[in-house]
Amino acid sequence: MQYQTQAATQHPALAAEQNKVLRNTYMMLGMTMIPTVIGALIGTSINLSFMAASPIMSSLIMFGVMMGMLFAVSALRNSVWGVVALLGFTFVAGVFLGPILQVALHFSNGAQLVGMAAGGTGVIFLSLATIATTTKKDFSFMGKFLFIGLILLIVASLANIFFQIPALSLTISAIAVMIFSAYILYDVSRIVHGGETNYVMATLSLYLDIYNLFIHLLNLLMAFSGERD
Repeated sequence: MQYQTQAATQHPALAAEQNKVLRNTYMMLGMTMIPTVIGALIGTSINLSFMAASPIMSSLIMFGVMMGMLFAVSALRNSVWGVVALLGFTFVAGVFLGPILQVALHFSNGAQLVGMAAGGTGVIFLSLATIATTTKKDFSFMGKFLFIGLILLIVASLANIFFQIPALSLTISAIAVMIFSAYILYDVSRIVHGGETNYVMATLSLYLDIYNLFIHLLNLLMAFSGERD
């Protein structure tokens, strides 16, 4: 009887804490879009032709930089410096959008493609986040399968840096859209059900989902809807 009474009093407090983490995560996620947009504007305005000249080395350097910054965010997640590191990471991620945005904007309908990719990403995120928030279903069971899929996706992406096969690139992007869409459902569900209580890490997870979803949607749109001059 005493245990039931304690559980009844703790449950509302737990729900309130989870709602607080979710609220702070969405607020911080909105903030991360500011340095991302600033970084993307800088990335599209600088000459990145050297990256096209050595795509393998450039891709590996970008991967190494982002992994290093991800480690920094994780290490500082329990302090205010974690927020600073997160915003710094999103700025650099925005700059690294420069090459794909420059390619997209060379199409006659490039601005429309970028807008469609951004809009599609927003619709997917809002739809899946709403499902994960309103339904009572816990999607944490997807974690193991998604992690395996992500590892295979990374391996395939690294392999395609060397082989440069267009069909494989499109296949990777199509699979990535499905994987990162599912990750949105999984990551929001973890927050709702108390699996993630640090809003810095929760924001980072959702940001990476949105970031990768946008890139791969844009890649598919360029392939199938791009109009060259």
